[in-house]
Amino acid sequence: MATNPQKPAKQVKEVLYAWEGKDKFGKKVQGEMRAGGEAIVNATLRRQGILVTKLKKKSYSSGKRISDADITLFTRQLATMMKAGVPLLQSFDIVAKGNANPSVSKLLQDIRGDVETGTSLNQAFRKYPLYFDPLFCNLVGAGEQAGILEDLLTRLAIYKEKTQTIKKKIKSALTYPIAILSVAFIVTAVIMIWVVPAFKEVFMSFGAELPAPTLFVMALSDFFVSYWYIIFGGLFGAIYFFFQTWRRSLQMQRAMDRILLQAPIFGAVIRKATIARWTRTLSTMFAAGVPLVESLDSVGGAAGNAVYLDATIKIQTEVSTGTSLTVAMQNANVFPSMVTQMVAIGEESGALDNMLGKVADFYEEEVDEAVASLSSLMEPLIMVILGVLIGGLVVAMYLPIFKLGSVI
Repeated sequence: MATNPQKPAKQVKEVLYAWEGKDKFGKKVQGEMRAGGEAIVNATLRRQGILVTKLKKKSYSSGKRISDADITLFTRQLATMMKAGVPLLQSFDIVAKGNANPSVSKLLQDIRGDVETGTSLNQAFRKYPLYFDPLFCNLVGAGEQAGILEDLLTRLAIYKEKTQTIKKKIKSALTYPIAILSVAFIVTAVIMIWVVPAFKEVFMSFGAELPAPTLFVMALSDFFVSYWYIIFGGLFGAIYFFFQTWRRSLQMQRAMDRILLQAPIFGAVIRKATIARWTRTLSTMFAAGVPLVESLDSVGGAAGNAVYLDATIKIQTEVSTGTSLTVAMQNANVFPSMVTQMVAIGEESGALDNMLGKVADFYEEEVDEAVASLSSLMEPLIMVILGVLIGGLVVAMYLPIFKLGSVI
C-alpha cells in the first residue's frame, strides 16, 4: 500500500510584539517578544506568571545598512553590561532599544529571541554570518564553554575597535588623493567642454598662427566636446566594472591584493596594517584558549589580504604536522624578521599571545605614523599635479593673447 509522503511543515513567520501586563504580585511589567502569533505570546507569558493586558505588533522602519562599526559598538556595549552584572537577555533588550539604527535593533531582537528559546549565544550569532564572522563566533563559543563570556566579549570589543581604527586610517589615506584627483578631472572636463571653445572662437578671429600648446589644447577640447558621453560613460563604466569584478571574482581579488602590497607609496602601509590585523587576531584567539591550529582558521580571513590568507593556510598545514609557528612563518616568507623573532621569543617563554599583542601594537603605531607622513607627503604632491594640469591649460590658452600683445 502506497503512502503519501508527509509535507514539510510550513514555517511560521515570527513577528515582534510589544506587550504590557501584570506579574503575580500585581506589578506592572512590559517588554517585547518575537513569536508566530498573539496566542503564543499570551501562552508564553502566562507560563511566566504574567497576565497580559495590552499586546500589539511592533513594526520596524527599514533603517540603514548594518555596518561593521554598528557590530563593534554592540560588542562594546554588550561587554560593558555583562561586566556590570546585567543579565544577557536584559542586556540585549537595552542595547536594541537604545540603538539608533532600526536594522540593528531588529537583528539584536532576533538573536535575543533565539537565545531565549534555548539556543546558545554562539549558535545564535552563527545564523548571521554576514555580520558575525567565524572569529567572533569562535571566541563567543570559547567564552561560553569556559564561563568567561564577559571577558572574551571585552577582548572582542578591543580587537574590533583597533581593527576598525586601522581600516579608517587606511581609507582616509586613500580617499583624500582619489577625491582631489576626481575633482581635478571634473574641473578639467568643464574647462575643455565650455571654456576652451569660447577662447577658440576669439582666437580664430585673429587670423594668425597659434602656438603649438594652444593648438593641442583646442584639439583636445574638440575631442571632449564631440565624445564627452563616450569619455564619461566609458570611465564610469570601467570603474563600475572594475569594482564589480573585484567584488565577485576571486582571481581578481588575489591579483589586486598582490598589486596593492607592491604599490610604491601605499603598499608599505597596507602591508603593515595587514600584519597588525593578523597578529592581533591570532593574539586574541590564542589568549582565549583556542588551540593554535584552530585559531589559524580565523586568522587568514581576518587579515583581509589573499596573500596572507594563502600564507596562513600554509602555516596551518605545517603547524598541524608538528612544525613550530616560528619556522612555519619563516617558510611563508611574508613576515619581517622582527615578527618571527618576537614569535620565537613568545613560543620559548610560553607568552605567545603577549608577544603577538606587542607586535600588533608596534605595527598599529607604524600605520599611524605612516598615514600621518603620507598625508603630509600627498598634499604638496597633489598641489604640484593640480598646478601643472590647471596651470598648463591656462598658460596654453593665454599664449596667443601674450603673442598678440607683443606684436601690438
